[in-house]
Amino acid sequence: MASQDWFDKDFYAVLGVSKDVSEAELKKAYRKLARQHHPDSNPGNAAAEARFKEISEAHSVLSDPTQRAEYDQIRAMGSGARFTAGGAPGGFDDVFGGMFNGGAQGGRRSAPGGFEDIFGGLFGNGAPGQPGAGRRYGAPTKGRDHVASVGLEFDTAVHGDTVTLENPGGGKPIQVKIPAGVADGQKIRLRGKGEQSRDGGEPGDLVLTVQVRPHPVFTRDGLHLRVDVPVTFVEAALGATIEVPTLGGDPVKLRVAAGTPSGRVLRVKGRGVTTAKGVGDLLATVQVAVPSNLSAEATKHLQQFAAALPAENPRDELLSRAHG
Repeated sequence: MASQDWFDKDFYAVLGVSKDVSEAELKKAYRKLARQHHPDSNPGNAAAEARFKEISEAHSVLSDPTQRAEYDQIRAMGSGARFTAGGAPGGFDDVFGGMFNGGAQGGRRSAPGGFEDIFGGLFGNGAPGQPGAGRRYGAPTKGRDHVASVGLEFDTAVHGDTVTLENPGGGKPIQVKIPAGVADGQKIRLRGKGEQSRDGGEPGDLVLTVQVRPHPVFTRDGLHLRVDVPVTFVEAALGATIEVPTLGGDPVKLRVAAGTPSGRVLRVKGRGVTTAKGVGDLLATVQVAVPSNLSAEATKHLQQFAAALPAENPRDELLSRAHG
């Protein structure tokens, strides 16, 4: 039981520190040993796991000023003391007999308030609000995570960058490295940037949810970027070489074949999103632009053009399929 551990174990020796160790030096020694013997760093090593539990127990007692003082008092009574039943030599009566009103001469009587009032909080089972109440003898708890969102420009999300954010827990701003290709709604976890542990454990994390602002020209499709490219009726009908914009770079030239309809996709290899998983393409969707204001001369030529076309209805096949 925990009380026996306090007599049998030298927690200062477990952590390799002196009895007058400061709080800062205690935490430093604990963290060094905890990293060395943590089960995650020693998978399948039972000895390391047992050592980690021993280190955690020692730190949980010595890092609490109230428990440390109680531990020092009990250790000062002598390591030979034991909790045994029946008042046998070396037992409970030998150690604590004089602490109650009667002692050996007057017979053992209950102290005012009873045994629980004196020792209820000593070994971690005190009443709520008392020193040591609810204390667990295991690994220290991790601090709570902070949750926040980060708004990014489209270009920043695609190419990556380092941004500065306000600290949700207060304090100085946080520098966050945004990886290239981060997507809208994706979460970024920053280890150790959350709330500090209350008992010397690891701090929590900061979990950021990415919110990517829309771009006026480009959209995202996995690793690909999409852009709508308007072409004139003449360019679509006769064919042409056009310029297509790229994200953050110079425009590229694409060949539009004669007779290209609206909706045809032209592909530019390697000009999409680049991540560790691969490289996407730029997908340019052709949109045939219909002129809204024609001069009299242009209207005349267009009518002559229409008269020269074969007498066919491009919707015949559509109507046929619709009616079975």
